[in-house]
Amino acid sequence: MTLSHLVFRSMKKNIKHYYLYFFALIFSVTLYFSFVTLQYNPSVIEVSQGVKITAGLKAASYLLLFVVVFFVLYANHLFMKRRSKEIGLYQLIGMSKGLVTRLLALENTILWVGAISIGVVLGFLTSRIFAMILLRILEKEVLVDLIFSVEALQMTLVVFLALLVIVLIQTMVSIRRVSLLTLFTATAIADTRVKKFSGFQMLLGFIGLVMIGYGYYLSTTLFELDTNNVNMLLYKMLAILGTTIGGTYFVFRYSVSFLMNIIRKQKRGHLSIEDVLSLSPIMHRMKSNAMSLTIITVISATSLGIICLSYISYYSAGSMAKQNVPFDFILMNDQGQAFLNELNERKISYSQTNIDLLDVDVNINDLFANDIPAGLSMMTNGPLPIVKLSDVQKMMPELSLEEGEGYVMGYSSMMSEIVKLEKNNPVQLTTSSGEVVLKIKEITTNSLLVYYLTGGGMAIVVTDELFDKLSSDNMIQQKTFWNKQVGIDLEDRSQLKEVQLIYEEATNDGHFEVIKDNGGSKIVNMDSQETYRLSTLDTMGLVIFVTGFLGLAFLITTGSILYFKQMSEADEERASYTVLRKIGFTTSELMKGIYKKQMFNFGVPLIIGLAHSYFAVKSGWMLFGTELTAPLLITMSIYVILYSIFAFLTVGYYRKVVSQSL
Repeated sequence: MTLSHLVFRSMKKNIKHYYLYFFALIFSVTLYFSFVTLQYNPSVIEVSQGVKITAGLKAASYLLLFVVVFFVLYANHLFMKRRSKEIGLYQLIGMSKGLVTRLLALENTILWVGAISIGVVLGFLTSRIFAMILLRILEKEVLVDLIFSVEALQMTLVVFLALLVIVLIQTMVSIRRVSLLTLFTATAIADTRVKKFSGFQMLLGFIGLVMIGYGYYLSTTLFELDTNNVNMLLYKMLAILGTTIGGTYFVFRYSVSFLMNIIRKQKRGHLSIEDVLSLSPIMHRMKSNAMSLTIITVISATSLGIICLSYISYYSAGSMAKQNVPFDFILMNDQGQAFLNELNERKISYSQTNIDLLDVDVNINDLFANDIPAGLSMMTNGPLPIVKLSDVQKMMPELSLEEGEGYVMGYSSMMSEIVKLEKNNPVQLTTSSGEVVLKIKEITTNSLLVYYLTGGGMAIVVTDELFDKLSSDNMIQQKTFWNKQVGIDLEDRSQLKEVQLIYEEATNDGHFEVIKDNGGSKIVNMDSQETYRLSTLDTMGLVIFVTGFLGLAFLITTGSILYFKQMSEADEERASYTVLRKIGFTTSELMKGIYKKQMFNFGVPLIIGLAHSYFAVKSGWMLFGTELTAPLLITMSIYVILYSIFAFLTVGYYRKVVSQSL
């Protein structure tokens, strides 16, 4: 029999082993080719002017390559393990290791050629869907064509041919280094035998729980700055990373085994069939499973956290636009009259809110709850916009001030988490006649001023009497450039797109050159809420798509690895199920123990991954947007659904194995 005949007969008889490996290859090629094709899609290039989006997609393709390599190599490892007895038989009948290596190399080559061909076709068909999703996130109305990219095909072929060489080397090394006896016992050796749990192992298990708890605690204090150590943020981030990853490994390696031993001892030797099929496999395999479960949990938590933070940015685009541009349209310094005239001519109803402005040097050092680090000392003294009470009361009628009081508004939620301010403390306003002291009555994140007036910071509300006094100060008059903000709100929001076009045409897209009295000039950059929202999507849309795509790829990959691993274990335990069925146990009785086992294998990584991602997101979500609860619940629900699907598939495969084991 020639080698080629042996290859095809081997592949035909091992179809049940090949299909998992084949699926992993097809999935990887499809994912990579469709993603790389986006870089060369004319619709995507047109929207991005060929620079920002394509550069981001190219960078993300390298991260996706890591996912693909990790997934394929792990799938190949499981594939080789499942065929270990067959490889041992080949050597037992006289085939040399070199001949076995050539046999497997030829099989792999045939598989990879088929997988790459099918994956490229599927990637070609799905690439248009991914392009449509990307442009939908960016809210770009562009017709997406179904295109086949030769450049993407070349990149895919280079990557997967190089990966095939790595797989062949991995196969050759594993065959040459493993003995014949090891091949026959590879799927039958337990990781550890169940023995007395030592006090040292108990201590390590407890330390693992403490490490995770400490990491969670540090995440809640991440932005509490130390005035004596400005590098504390970096130290905390490294400490959080180290304690959570190390703690996760200790929990899987020792804490779980400790709990399993306690449960086993409470049974006093009277183990039910459910215990035998759940507790025993978990304890026997925990030594090797600890590392893989740790990797899966950490990768899943990281992916989920990144997806959630990205979705917070996307979900918060509207609320961030409202916070930074409080009105539908903003006009400055009596400019934009042509825009108002156009609205009046078209009989478009709107409300107008005028807010007079002053720029005053203000010392706010006494407002800070703690000492300010040296790197942020410039925040304590500088120019801030001053507005009068009557203007603010047009939108906030409940606000009131007494003489000598002030009100801080627009202190962003991000800054409030990093540097906290305390009300009922004084600030000093610098005038030509000396310092004016105000007691700050309240501090809020609400703002009526456009973001570029406050620099994303704050403004101070004062009484009308004090505002009039300050406006007559020559020093302040000379310093003030922004003297009025005009806010326009449409009464009918359905007209927003029409009015947005009018605004862009009438205001030169929000740009005016204003000549000052002293002869100087400055470009006034007016803004609209819709422009800001779309600008946010343009800035974050690519990040949202890439992180969402890669995050889901990681989650599907880790779920698939768990599924593949459990399928491999089910095949290894087939003989045990045969014995149990022969002595009278039914499929439903055996499945009860398997349900418990799978609840651990999928449930524990799921719960720990959810906890890790929750504390990671909770510590810094305010840097990405204004909404937390809805994005967090949505992304976590997707994570739970994905892992539940893999858990159900695993249980279904176990049921099939148990049913066929009699």
